[in-house]
Amino acid sequence: MADALLPLIAAGDSRAFGQWVAGCEHSLRVSLRRYAASVDTEAVLQEALLRVWQVAPKFQPDGRPDALLRFAQVTARNVALSEIRRLGTKPVEPEAAEVAVAAVSPDPLLRAAVKDCRDKLPGKPKLALDQRLESAGSDDDHVLAERVGMKLNTFLQNFTRARKLLAECLKKRGIDLGTELSP
Repeated sequence: MADALLPLIAAGDSRAFGQWVAGCEHSLRVSLRRYAASVDTEAVLQEALLRVWQVAPKFQPDGRPDALLRFAQVTARNVALSEIRRLGTKPVEPEAAEVAVAAVSPDPLLRAAVKDCRDKLPGKPKLALDQRLESAGSDDDHVLAERVGMKLNTFLQNFTRARKLLAECLKKRGIDLGTELSP
C-alpha cells in the first residue's frame, strides 16, 4: 500500500503523503526510541518528515519494499544524530533505559519535585505537556493540538518549552535528569 503512494507523493499530493505518514508514523517513532533521552524526538520526527516531503519528487526507490519508509528512518536517525552533536548529548540504548527504569524504585522526593516543577509551568506549555502525558502516546499530536485549540506547530513549541522549563526547574533543585535516568 505505502509503495503504491510513491508516485502520488512524488507528484506533490499532500493527501497521499498524509496517508503514508499515518501508516508509517508508529514505525518511525519506534526507530527514534533510543534517542528519546537525548533529543526531542517529536521535533526530530517532524523535521525528518519535512525533509522526506521535500525530497520526495526526486526520490528513487531501490526496488525493495517500503523504500520511502527506510529512507525516512535513515533521515530521522541522521536528524537525531545531528541534534545530539549540536546539544552535546548522547543516545541511550533502549535496553539500558528500560533496565534503569526497572531498577529504580519510585523515589517519592523525586516525584514530589517533578510534580512541583510541573505545577509551576506557565499555562500553554503546561497544557501541552499535560495533553501528551494524559494521552500516553495513544493520540497523535495533531489530535492533541486540536483538542486544546492550538495549531500543531504551536503545540509542539509549547511542549518543547515545557520540557525545557521542567528540566531547568529540576536542575535548580539539584536533580540532573541525565544522572537520574542513567543506569
